[in-house]
Amino acid sequence: MHKVSVRPHIIERVLARRGRLHWFETLDPARTALVVIDMQETFCAPGSPAEVAGSREIVPAINALSRRLRPMGIPVIWVLHANTHRNGRSDWELFFNHVVSDEVRLRTIESLSPGRQKVWKGLEQGNDDITIVKNRYSALISGSSTLERVLRNQGIDTLLIAGTKTNVCCEATARDAMMLDFKTVILSDCCAALSDDEHLATIETFMQQFGDVMSADEAVAALERHGV
Repeated sequence: MHKVSVRPHIIERVLARRGRLHWFETLDPARTALVVIDMQETFCAPGSPAEVAGSREIVPAINALSRRLRPMGIPVIWVLHANTHRNGRSDWELFFNHVVSDEVRLRTIESLSPGRQKVWKGLEQGNDDITIVKNRYSALISGSSTLERVLRNQGIDTLLIAGTKTNVCCEATARDAMMLDFKTVILSDCCAALSDDEHLATIETFMQQFGDVMSADEAVAALERHGV
């Protein structure tokens, strides 16, 4: 788990502009969902082609949070990544042809095959949890997944974002959520990046322009304050 804190000058900037640190003082449990991004073998397994070692460290925090949210009626949505490949071409040619080397490309293609995607072992899934598959960094960009439709149909307007990487798929999904008028919170202790610096860069930027940043405990407290 990342052991970093928002720098004082960022906090001072936020307070000068907004007058308070957090975007949201309370969160409505009836309209909130926990969205857990990319916690699957490709990113969590030791030696996997896109390993984020820190993702394994946040498993206990995600489990502890989901145990607190389910009794509140808050849905837990697992978003997994997969890409299809047919006749030598994928559904994301730009990524596979330019972001990864040939050797890594073949391993990544295999690991992201749609038929093998499962929530990472050790993560606790509930009977009513929802699993969605995306094919881009953001689960909310057009054509990537059914996440927006699922959220709208359930009357959800507030998202708690967890998973990996903080600065890639979590951030991309969270930014698009704000653009689509969802109240969005990145959970600082339930997200993992490849380094503390990358994790910190995302949370400092996000809290200024795109949405809130809270710890899991802070998010639960905001949910419990609703209606009080």
